[in-house]
Amino acid sequence: MRPDGPPDWPSRDPEIAAALQHAWDNGTWGKYHGVHCDKLEERLREYLGVSHVLLCGSGTYAVELALRALGVGPGDEVLLAAYDYPGNFLCVHAVGAQPVLVDVRPENWNVSLDAVRAGLGASTKVIIASHLHGGVVPMRELTELARVHKIAVIEDAAQCPGARVQGQMAGRWGDVGIFSFGGSKLLSAGRGGAFVTERADLHQRARNWQLRGNLVCPLSELQAAVLLPQLARLDERNAKRQSAVEKLRQLLAGVPGLSPFRNPPAWDWAAGYYKCGFQLDEQAFGLTRGLLVKAARAEGIALDEGFAGLHVGRSPKRYRLGGPLSEADRAHQGCVVLHHPVLLEDDAALEQIARAVRRIHGARAELARLP
Repeated sequence: MRPDGPPDWPSRDPEIAAALQHAWDNGTWGKYHGVHCDKLEERLREYLGVSHVLLCGSGTYAVELALRALGVGPGDEVLLAAYDYPGNFLCVHAVGAQPVLVDVRPENWNVSLDAVRAGLGASTKVIIASHLHGGVVPMRELTELARVHKIAVIEDAAQCPGARVQGQMAGRWGDVGIFSFGGSKLLSAGRGGAFVTERADLHQRARNWQLRGNLVCPLSELQAAVLLPQLARLDERNAKRQSAVEKLRQLLAGVPGLSPFRNPPAWDWAAGYYKCGFQLDEQAFGLTRGLLVKAARAEGIALDEGFAGLHVGRSPKRYRLGGPLSEADRAHQGCVVLHHPVLLEDDAALEQIARAVRRIHGARAELARLP
């Protein structure tokens, strides 16, 4: 269907080329301290409406900084979804705390508020809430629950810069918000991340942890330079991606066993589609997830399996179960995700995706017989 394969990312924007050239011309590309990081922090504060922004070398490191700033350590527990980015689980171990794994919502496989409530314990200190694959978490209710129990919230918005959740920018609800600038992300600098907060005490503690004679795991001036023009276009591109996903939902309607992630309309949300998530029922579709993904890749469509469940393949000694994980098991087995660059293309590209999926479904019996 797409013989040249999926579109490349990051895109070759002329604004990025100009930023690179400017950083080269004035020599700021290789300096310890230049104008670009300061400007990026300023623009992020303005864009997100937060008081404090701290740039760092990755979104994963930003999660660790948040845990350390919140004083999390041995003897503490951190709640997170059993279906989540594995780096969040490992960050909890990095500070010596214990992850508590809880279930996800059936319609979007993002963390379940009921499961969080059931998983709370006397040692719970922090909840990590990640917005994944176009799904969102009801942050108003989650932060109210956390406030009642005197628990902090880290809002992981690594996949959705610019998204809106219940009338507020994603990343602003928690005690700390996290963003990622990894090479495949919506805002890409190859690597990088940001820690954002309204709390001056948390910003200062994170900054102190980062400073060890020099900044540990920093974002470079050159990375900040290329992020600035991308941030300027983020809203425009997020709107285009949102529209493309709605179009794709229509084009794929009626395909057996393949359902897009859904968020309740009452949550007043606008997602940031780094990955567009789908729930696959292998029996209804008539093909295993592995074969669907392999066939889609052969068609030039960037469809991939989702994360492995955090409770799968790990010793039970490494976490506490916060309750049954029936939906997390379904996510582990059935999540498929479409990478975002194609969402910035025209309707013809979306129609190619839909035709490819329908063609794969039509050939499911033949594909299932392949060795």
